[in-house]
Amino acid sequence: MVKIRLKRIGAKKKPFYRIIVADGRSPRDGKFIEQVGTYDPLANPSKINVDAEKVQKWIGNGAQPTDTVKKLLKIAGVTE
Repeated sequence: MVKIRLKRIGAKKKPFYRIIVADGRSPRDGKFIEQVGTYDPLANPSKINVDAEKVQKWIGNGAQPTDTVKKLLKIAGVTE
């Protein structure tokens, strides 16, 4: 199953995440299909950058967002 999830790329104690589309069996920071956005939790307020067209395309093709990504997409105004 294809999932839309977070990939951590930040340094120790400084998290920064990419929102990616990946096979559900691949590891968290492993191989992915496409990057569709970023999430910076340390910014005040948190910064969420998402390519809405790509996300809608992948959801339309059957990709399942994780619970965390689902919340971020809702905050960003991409999904309901």
